[in-house]
Formats: sequence, C-alpha cells, structure tokens
Amino acid sequence: MTQADQGGRNARPLPQDLAIDTLGRCLLPSPVTRHLGERGVKFVGEADKVLLDDSISSLTQTVPDTASLPAFELAGPRDKIFFDPRTLRCGIVTCGGLAPGLNNVIRGIVLELWAGYGVRHIVGFRYGYEGLIARLGHQPMMLTPESVASINHEGGTVLGTSRGSQDAGEMVDNLEANGIGILFVLGGDGSMHGALTLSAEIARRGLRIGIIGVPKTIDNDVPFIDRSFGFVSAYSAAVDVIHSARIEAVAARNGIGLVKLMGRHSGFLACQAALASTEADLVLIPEIPVLLEGNNGVFACIERVLARKGHVVIVVAEGAAQDLIVDPDAAPGRVGSRDKSGNAKLKDIGVFLRDRILAYFEKVGRETTVKYIDPSYAIRSIPACPSDSVYCWNMARNAVHAGLAGNTAMLIGRWHGHFVHVPIALATSRTRSVDPDGDLWMSVIEATGQPREFA
Repeated sequence: MTQADQGGRNARPLPQDLAIDTLGRCLLPSPVTRHLGERGVKFVGEADKVLLDDSISSLTQTVPDTASLPAFELAGPRDKIFFDPRTLRCGIVTCGGLAPGLNNVIRGIVLELWAGYGVRHIVGFRYGYEGLIARLGHQPMMLTPESVASINHEGGTVLGTSRGSQDAGEMVDNLEANGIGILFVLGGDGSMHGALTLSAEIARRGLRIGIIGVPKTIDNDVPFIDRSFGFVSAYSAAVDVIHSARIEAVAARNGIGLVKLMGRHSGFLACQAALASTEADLVLIPEIPVLLEGNNGVFACIERVLARKGHVVIVVAEGAAQDLIVDPDAAPGRVGSRDKSGNAKLKDIGVFLRDRILAYFEKVGRETTVKYIDPSYAIRSIPACPSDSVYCWNMARNAVHAGLAGNTAMLIGRWHGHFVHVPIALATSRTRSVDPDGDLWMSVIEATGQPREFA
C-alpha cells in the first residue's frame, strides 16, 4: 500500500515508501579503505537506519517488530560497491535558482570521487538540464581536483544553471552517449521532479545509470530533511538586511522598514532571519492568512508598534498574502503567467505592502516613511558561510558513497542529526511548510509580540 493509498500528500509514509531503489548487487570491494586506512572507515550496513519518528510516543504505539517502523537508510560508505571506479564516468548538473554552496557541493563531489574512489572521468553539464540536450550545443566541462580547487570561495555555480524541464528521452540519450554511470543532480523541487522523470526513463530502458540528488532550496521547503544547504547562509545574510532596514526606520519620523525575503510557499527563511536579527516587529509568511484592516490587522499592528517605539520593521516572505493582490493576468477564464519551471509567477507582495501602507497612513493623516528593501538576488549569490560549507562537504561525500553503491532515484538529506537516503518520490510528494501551531511560529510570535492570527 502506498502513501497515496493512506491519505495522499500529507499521509504518514509507510516503511516501503522509504525504500531506496538500486541498480543491482554490490559485489566489488570498496577502495575507500585504501584511501583512509582500515581504522579510518566505518562502513554502513543494511541494518543501519534512522527512524522517521523517533519520539517515545510514536514507538509505544507501534508493534515490537522493528521492521514495521518507517526508517531511512543511513548514509555513508559501504564495504561493497556496485560500480568499478576504474571505468566509471560521472556527471554533475546544477539546476534552478542560485543558492549559497552550489560550488561547494560540486567541489566536494569531485574530490570524493577522485581521492576516495579513484574515479578519473567527471564532467559537469552546463546550464542545468539544457546541458543534457545535445542539440543545444552546451559542451560539458571536464572536472578535476585542480579545476574545482577554489570554486567554493565564489557564489553561484561554475557550471551555470537554467530553469525548465527538458525531454527525458533526449537527456538519457546524452547520458548514454557520454557513458555516464552516475548523474548527480543539484537542485530544488522542480529539479528533483526532473530527476525522477530521468530515473523512470532509465528504468524503462533497462539501463544502469544512477541518479543521485542533492537538494538545494533557499526556501528550505524540501520535506524529510532537517535543512537544505545554503539556508543558513541565506538567513544569516538576511539578518544584515533587516538591521539596515531598522537603521533606516529609526532615522525617519514614523519610519517603517520593509524587507521582502524568499519563500514562495514556506516562511522558514523569513522566520529564521527575523529571530536571528531580534529586530523584526512583524513577520508575514505564506502559511498565515494576512488581513490588512481590523483590530488585529497589519495596519493596526503597525500603529501600535509606532506608538510604542516610533519605528517598525516588517519582514515578509515573497509568497505571503498573494490572495490580497489583484492579478490582471488571472481574470476569469484566464490562467496567470508561469515561469519556465511551471510555477505560477508570484505577485510582488513587497511593492503591494509598501503602497498600501503609505496609502493607509495618508488616509488617516499620519506622515510615515517606508523604506522597502528586496535583497533576494544579493542573498542567493553569496558564497556559503562556514556552517554551510561543512554541511555541503558532508552532503557531497555522502552523495558519492550512495552513488557508488548503486543507489538511484534518491537524494541525500539529514534527519534527526544523521545523513540519510531519501527516495526522490517521497521528497517530491509534498512541500515542507511552517506549522502554524508549531514551535517555530510560536517563537516568532513571542519574539515580535505580533498577534497569532490577523483579524
């Protein structure tokens, strides 16, 4: 019985939903021992797993048979591997928007393949999935330890990126033509959907090509992982922006600093940045309905903070309050515009709020100054912070271990503090979001003093 059979996208996964696909039996001894020495390697066995839910209440409600408990495979090196590193060819592709740490992950994969396993043929496909379409003419880059030695000090991706899907048949044709045994896909939700489509086409043809994902999203909205790489770098950079907004607000009479951060469907970045800054008075996220007027509406909240402090700092996620904005492209009978990845284009909540706040206070006869800052692209393009740099390295090396062991259609995540294997089908089955009744949102309410709900 599948997850869908148990209630759809929000149902609790079953043990079989967490099973990882493989290309075949692992028969070759791992060369990692030669690299690290016998005492330097702790190989992961089939029984090493991490429970989906490790709470005592969950365990006491289940039968004693541990096989019935949903659990993720523990990541790490296996003593036997599927591919022969001497003949293996690997590819790396980066897709979607930029995020801090992309170059770190590329570097980590190349170094682990080269030094850990002795793989000598590694290529980087240019400009996302476009690079897998031969007729578009994007020549792959040969990747070596020397060519990636210092790319981690730069933001962005040395391979380039793009949005949008490509024909799976053409992409697999290219992988076959290049003799690729493992493709590492660095990307977000849309990229992982593409990776799943690739895996299905590979399986249909009966090929032995592994697809290993490394999830990338500044929104931190990939489910069943503790965090995505680049997230800490992004909200750390956002703290400086919020501080600048406060300085601007304090300098003006009835000053209002308004910062728009990324977060199409999930408000993790806005919440974490606000908490880390300690300077936000109001946080608006997609998971909480927004009302502008009323005793507990946004305007009333601003007035109360102005009366108390003389200035206000507002942090808003880009996907918040979309229902309040009239979209001329979404008139009856018409579909709103979409980007190349098929996502509905968001309406600009930052500009909308700025204009509505100014109009409201002009109407009530109170002079205000609104300073609006949108740092999205500046944040996406920064290098990874030290914490993310370490995290990227561990994501990369575990992705290589998984790929050499013949796993496929999976991504690397961290769950309950352990790096694990997550089926891509499970990771793309839903979107992770801020729980309106959870501890994160409660901490935001306590830190800002804003109402739990707008009314």
